[in-house]
Amino acid sequence: MSYQRRLSSVAQVGPVAIGGSNPIRIQSMTTTDTNDTEACVAQAKRIIDAGGELVRFTTQGTREALNMRNISERLKADGYRTPLVADVHFNPRVADVAACYCEKVRVNPGNYVDPARTFKQLEYTDEEYQAELRKIDERFVPFLHICREHNTAIRIGVNHGSLSDRIMSRYGDTPAGIVESCMEFLRICQREQFDNVVISIKASNTVVMVQTVRLLVTQMDREQMHYPLHLGVTEAGEGEDGRIKSAVGIGALLTEGIGDTIRVSLSEEPECEIPVARKLVDSIEECARIRSEAEQHITDDTIVVEFHETDWESLQLKAAMATGALLIDRKAHQLVVRNEGFDDERLTALADAILQAARIKFTKTEYISCPGCGRTLYNLQDTIRRIKEATTGMKGLKIGIMGCIVNGPGEMADADYGYVGAARGKISLYRGKECVEKNIPEEEAVEHLLQLINSDQNKSEV
Repeated sequence: MSYQRRLSSVAQVGPVAIGGSNPIRIQSMTTTDTNDTEACVAQAKRIIDAGGELVRFTTQGTREALNMRNISERLKADGYRTPLVADVHFNPRVADVAACYCEKVRVNPGNYVDPARTFKQLEYTDEEYQAELRKIDERFVPFLHICREHNTAIRIGVNHGSLSDRIMSRYGDTPAGIVESCMEFLRICQREQFDNVVISIKASNTVVMVQTVRLLVTQMDREQMHYPLHLGVTEAGEGEDGRIKSAVGIGALLTEGIGDTIRVSLSEEPECEIPVARKLVDSIEECARIRSEAEQHITDDTIVVEFHETDWESLQLKAAMATGALLIDRKAHQLVVRNEGFDDERLTALADAILQAARIKFTKTEYISCPGCGRTLYNLQDTIRRIKEATTGMKGLKIGIMGCIVNGPGEMADADYGYVGAARGKISLYRGKECVEKNIPEEEAVEHLLQLINSDQNKSEV
């Protein structure tokens, strides 16, 4: 396989061009309250100074959308002209406002017009289904007019965890359903000749993410669409696991020539995401070559890759990136990583972590944790640390840790347990998709989660 980047159209986001022959752009998202101008400006500067080329902010209401003007003006006054992106869920009116003050607006097809996901199995006749599509059309077209007037780009950002009940009723929880959720909006853009569009399809499951983006590219080709693609593994986590999971999913597609802008979603300070993303982009051609060589020499269901890295993080990222697609496609089910200077035990643990990120072999607890944003309702990083300390030995257990309800509980639907921000300082606990305890005070919630897990484990042992 020789590396060749997929040719896309170009989206112009302020001074930054995405797609075509332009460089792959790197971005992140603030975790600050969008009403707090000082905090947002300070954090945006840290992201930009680290190399971020776009900065996204959550705009959950009109007040937050309006304050994007103040944030933008403050940054420009200080010499920062990096494009700002508004992230909108549940309220299309907020998107209309944000389009007046931001260089790009992200909307989520799963909740732009459709109500928030409830996991209910709804039934639609063909006529009723078409009527729902007309509602999207009637609401989305005026938004496109506002964006055209203000030279604002849009991102059609589908999340696996927030597909609407309507899409689920027709397609189920499938890659085809995720793709159709996106295509409904893209067809309107194409009909209206609005081309300043970027697309993303994200999932916390790397296999779902990769398979769905590939399917989207195929479907767009069928319908003569060539919009640029933003890549990310949502709720990747933090530390080693977050880096490896991101490198497996994002890297699998980058080495296939897919991707025009990326975000590595880590449950850390947002500026920490930028150097990780930069390493992925800088390693594309090397990892594409290693992937091709490894595929040609797979024996006994095992991929063997050898590197000559002196930096552990670089080895983590390159090993995951070079083998991600092969493992996701089940070309092999075992992995050996070699690199002089690191002991065999550490290299074996790295291989196991990559296999787990590719959903092949589970050897430790998995944490599906969001990176946080202005919607986060509790101290996310401290909570992740406390939960990890208490559960790290629970092999094979999957725990979702979500700052709010935008992606959780949907994005953590395959987790055994979920810890989700319900209100400021309040937590709801889930067993699978079922909410089993609501509005627990934050200071008590980790203990309640442990009690729930231990109670279930004791019952299973009886």
